[in-house]
Amino acid sequence: MKKYLLSFFTLLLPLLNFAQEAQEVGIDQKIDQAFGDATGWFVRAIFYQIDFGGGVRVFWVLFPLIIGAIYFTVYFKFINFRGFFTSVNIVRGKYDELDHSESLVGAGDSTPGGDAIETIKVEGHEGEVSHFQALTAALSATVGLGNIAGVAIAVSIGGAGATFWMIIAGFLGMASKFVECTLGVKYRDIEADGTVYGGPMYYLTKGLKSKGLTGLGKVLAVLFAIFVIGGSFGGGNMFQVNQAFQLVEHITGGSESFLHNRGWLFGLVMAVFVGIVIIGGIKKIAKVTDKIVPFMVVIYVAASLFVIFANYDLIGAAFTQIWNGAFSPEGIAGGAVGVLVQGFRRAAFSNEAGIGSASIAHSAVKTKYAASEGMVALLEPFIDTVVVCTMTALVLIITGFVDPLNPPANDAQAILLTSSAFASSISWFPYVLTIAVVLFAFSSMISWSYYGFQGWSYLFGRTQKAEYTYKVIFCIFVIIGAAASLNSVIGFSDAMIFAMMVPNMIGLAILAPKVKEELKRYMDAIKARKA
Repeated sequence: MKKYLLSFFTLLLPLLNFAQEAQEVGIDQKIDQAFGDATGWFVRAIFYQIDFGGGVRVFWVLFPLIIGAIYFTVYFKFINFRGFFTSVNIVRGKYDELDHSESLVGAGDSTPGGDAIETIKVEGHEGEVSHFQALTAALSATVGLGNIAGVAIAVSIGGAGATFWMIIAGFLGMASKFVECTLGVKYRDIEADGTVYGGPMYYLTKGLKSKGLTGLGKVLAVLFAIFVIGGSFGGGNMFQVNQAFQLVEHITGGSESFLHNRGWLFGLVMAVFVGIVIIGGIKKIAKVTDKIVPFMVVIYVAASLFVIFANYDLIGAAFTQIWNGAFSPEGIAGGAVGVLVQGFRRAAFSNEAGIGSASIAHSAVKTKYAASEGMVALLEPFIDTVVVCTMTALVLIITGFVDPLNPPANDAQAILLTSSAFASSISWFPYVLTIAVVLFAFSSMISWSYYGFQGWSYLFGRTQKAEYTYKVIFCIFVIIGAAASLNSVIGFSDAMIFAMMVPNMIGLAILAPKVKEELKRYMDAIKARKA
């Protein structure tokens, strides 16, 4: 381990001069322009907007996400609602003994607990992390800047009514998360040393093979692996550190800050901490996220509640605005449909339900029942969107920082808008928010590094050389992301994240019956325990 850490830091040093020069002479802008020219077609294809007239333009990628979420909600008989308290009990550890039971569930199934034979490769190795750790590792990649900046954009453009549709999208997304994370555990690979390899690459390959669609499964898995690697470098890395740096620079004095034109320094510090964590693998990542994520969410929600109750006389009016704005908005481009689109769009961008990324983290859980982790995963969109996003929206509405006629132009401005909303009631909170944003960015980066590595290992093998090659490259991008304004690169990488949805949703729709079998198996085990 020491040898790899030394190699990692040695490789980082030459980047400092490059990063500093990039800021001073504008090399980054030239790279950005060249990259944008080369990849613009891909970004435009993924984020193509269908014009419905009346000012309503909708990204086509929202349709399969929304339609798929509605389909899974109905197909699994509203599992996102009726399974909620069971999910909470699983996280609490109420059914942990089922994972250690030697009983068999399901006739003819030769593995403990009724898992598919290909799921558990080695007796005694059922995973690497607990249900709670898997949940926090996945949450750390979704709870972040989208909840703070994305919501500000949604309610600024779509008005208070966008909050209602964000909540609806969050509830529907719970069903998609349930499906993909159940499949992630069912079709994972476990090495002799207990290391888990899972996610869409594996359930697309093995799951579609079981359906007689071997060729389609391989093609979709390779596409997903390519997209998740690109997404991990950009949207899950450079975007996070870039936005965190902008807020840190702003709070420390802007152009007068000691960090002004020293993004490389901020990036280097972040890269060192990220490198220390990710070299330890999912167990180290989970140990960090299961401490950071609950802390961040509690602090953020507590501050939101303080602002809300400090203005308790405005709470009723805020909910009235949300309800009325959802169905009969005034002065909003696109009317009610435009508000709905803004709500669904930002919810999808925030909780990533249907993208497939979360199933990679959840596949590492210690369990013998695939559906148990699917049940845990459905809590993600609830926490991310229904709770955290709603808190942000209420703060913005109650404090009056919602102006559909003058919305923020980008996420950087939106973060400052949210910061100002909190500052109106808690003068010192922007400093706390800055720390929270840095922690949000850090936790998102370490989780996305794991997602990208899983795609990398699927394409290039599971050797130590392949592993540390990916991790060093990932840390290099941390420095580049903080030092440069690589808008085209980040746009391209965000497009790759949503491109992940295409092969993933195809697989989810085809494999839904397999998930239903796993759900019945697990619920039968719970009933047998109670008997």
